[in-house]
Amino acid sequence: MGKMQSIVLLLVLALACPSRTGIAHAKDVPTITSVARPAEGEFPDPCQDLSLSAALKNALSIVCSRPQVEGTQHRVQQSIILGFVGGFVKADDVTHPEVLVARYLQSRYGAAVHVGIFANHEHRKAIKETLLRLDTDKDGSLSEMEKKQTKIILYGHSWGASEVLSFSRELQRQAIPVALTIQIDSVKKFRQNDHTVPPNVARAVNFYQRKGFTPGQPLIVPADAAQTNILGNFQMNYEGHQVNCDNYRWLSRVFNKAHHQIENDPQVWAAIASLIDSEVLTTAAESQATSSIACSRYCTDPKAAENR
Repeated sequence: MGKMQSIVLLLVLALACPSRTGIAHAKDVPTITSVARPAEGEFPDPCQDLSLSAALKNALSIVCSRPQVEGTQHRVQQSIILGFVGGFVKADDVTHPEVLVARYLQSRYGAAVHVGIFANHEHRKAIKETLLRLDTDKDGSLSEMEKKQTKIILYGHSWGASEVLSFSRELQRQAIPVALTIQIDSVKKFRQNDHTVPPNVARAVNFYQRKGFTPGQPLIVPADAAQTNILGNFQMNYEGHQVNCDNYRWLSRVFNKAHHQIENDPQVWAAIASLIDSEVLTTAAESQATSSIACSRYCTDPKAAENR
């Protein structure tokens, strides 16, 4: 990348996502202490929010059309779902679908599931909260049963997708399994590896595109194929298909549009919601359809992507 391109890229990141940055570390995990729960109704279902912009309504359009869990034969499994936003985005920035999807998932599954959303540099904060929630007997340590009785699902966009695997590796060091990791246009952070999925992850999926200043990681592979099932590396192509990105600043839309088109893609979020359902809802988890993802007409054959 040339000097001018590097300068433009920094401007895109800074103007699109004004906040402080940080490098994620996997050391010095704090001792387990108490954690405060969010107030009831603090994060309303975004599907009921009439004030959302047209771009965000479109991003959530398929997700919000899905049948509700209540009144069905589904059983919700105890789970922790964590999302990581990209760039310098703050965890409460509701102009990004990752934040709204977290709120949607909390509303969808109810009290049996805890959904959290973090900036990609809030590694230690996310680890601390996860350990606290796994420690059900509140004795300050995790038993083997506590490590395995709650499903952990991770998703993220851009630097947040890179953080997904870094976070998984920290859990691996503590012998904590991860049920599913989801990477959306993953961009490698300094000293991180967004390519190799650690063996404590049961299933992993990667959505990416290859345009703009920050093309996504095209291929994730398992560190141990016997332990991790890579569901696919799905390349999204927007050359003949436009996605509304008016929720982002003009500089991002001009210089790095495809990176945000995939972030706003309703088909991507619909596939992600289906995959999370397959882990959290028992009837879906027992089905044989969890290894396939319904790609849209502009999604490249995953087998071809894996062979790139």
